[in-house]
Amino acid sequence: MASIRELHKQLVKKERSAVEITQEALDRIQTVEPKLHSFLCVTAERALEQARAVDAKIAAGEEIGLLAGIPIGIKDNICTKGITTTCASRILENFVPPYEATVTQKLAAAGAVMVGKTNLDEFAMGGSTETSAYGLTANPWDLSRVPGGSSGGSAAAVAAGECTVSLGSDTGGSIRQPASFCGVVGIKPTYGLVSRYGLVAFASSLDQIGPFARSVEDAATLLQAIAGHDPKDSTSLKVPIPDYTASLQPDLKPKGQLKIGVIKETFGEGLDSQVEEAINVALAQLQNLGAEIHIVSCPRFRYGLPSYYIIAPSEASANLARYDGVKYGYRADEAENLIEMYTRTRATGFGTEVKRRIMLGTYALSAGYYDAYYLKAQKVRTLIKEDFERAFEHVDVLACPTAPSTAFKAGEKTADPLSMYLVDLMTIPVNLAGLPGISVPCGFDDSGLPIGLQLIGKPLREDQLFQVAYAYEQSTQWHLHMPQV
Repeated sequence: MASIRELHKQLVKKERSAVEITQEALDRIQTVEPKLHSFLCVTAERALEQARAVDAKIAAGEEIGLLAGIPIGIKDNICTKGITTTCASRILENFVPPYEATVTQKLAAAGAVMVGKTNLDEFAMGGSTETSAYGLTANPWDLSRVPGGSSGGSAAAVAAGECTVSLGSDTGGSIRQPASFCGVVGIKPTYGLVSRYGLVAFASSLDQIGPFARSVEDAATLLQAIAGHDPKDSTSLKVPIPDYTASLQPDLKPKGQLKIGVIKETFGEGLDSQVEEAINVALAQLQNLGAEIHIVSCPRFRYGLPSYYIIAPSEASANLARYDGVKYGYRADEAENLIEMYTRTRATGFGTEVKRRIMLGTYALSAGYYDAYYLKAQKVRTLIKEDFERAFEHVDVLACPTAPSTAFKAGEKTADPLSMYLVDLMTIPVNLAGLPGISVPCGFDDSGLPIGLQLIGKPLREDQLFQVAYAYEQSTQWHLHMPQV
């Protein structure tokens, strides 16, 4: 599939029209969707209308930006004015937002063409896209396996060529883990770099919107368009946004100047041997490109998982309290009083995983348990952040596997929530510390399933992450492989 830059050149030279590019994406969606189910809603009419507007600009001799006419998928927990936003939940089945998220507003202004809303785990709670109320998404590399989650639909859509790029959200690894499972690039930006206005909240201190793409350059281009301060988001950072594509070069020279730290706690028991082998080969390749490789320790890394599963459900229990059947969304019928209406609405509107997390969070925040659980988890979060800060005193970028294994079979972990939670073991600490992280394809296992290398950067050093990821990508062929759906 052509890159953003290649499509832009074709448009500017009038070799192809935006309508042709969009129709090609829509045709691809129609062909593979019966097998994949990446999308919950395909916005064909709106997409063609946006494409025609781009073609009209070109015909009038106006300049267009890199994203103009580029087909993009949007995760269905990002609000789109006038278009249903369900969060893959029955409780928001008919919810049509009266406002637009800042990120989609920016993309529309840049001329990007939204081809549809992608599937996800319900309210972004899950690691496999199996908790969606509207059916699971299949992994394009093996239809019997999951695409990861919660942004599985966005990752699968890009991997299968249904759109050029897509947006997902990452609370504990929900961009990087599906990127690894689907063999694409996925980046979770520094917390606050991208506006969360219009992102339906799961855990507000952890959620962050980010791109999926088939190449590092495309991911950098998309992040460039959506990053920046937003007065509508109180957590948005007021910082200058550099040109992320300016730092892309095919090597890491002068040799030894850039130091990469390998987190030793991410290796050993629980890590698939083929994943470990692929990561070690990738690290050797980075060394060949000019990086210095060091082993570093983040002793509290392993405590990220238990602290996350107290903090995130606690925030979720507060955020999801608004779904009561009164203000908007689904309402249970035939309730005899207000309390019964609340109870029946939530009991039938929320899925099992969402209810599990609400109960966990409510318990952790309850009187008598707040100090023992939630407060302690926040203290551990601070220690994890301090571990990263100490590591970054000696290295520029950290590296580890994105996930401990490749994509697992659909249904394999649904009966065991703890084994499902362990899939995010490598990604969660990055969210707790608010750091940027990127997953890039670095190989395949014996079953032909993709493996991802995770690179973690200092706060607001996405440019450095892109630099390392691009150098690695350009020296390998992994990103050029496409699944045969």
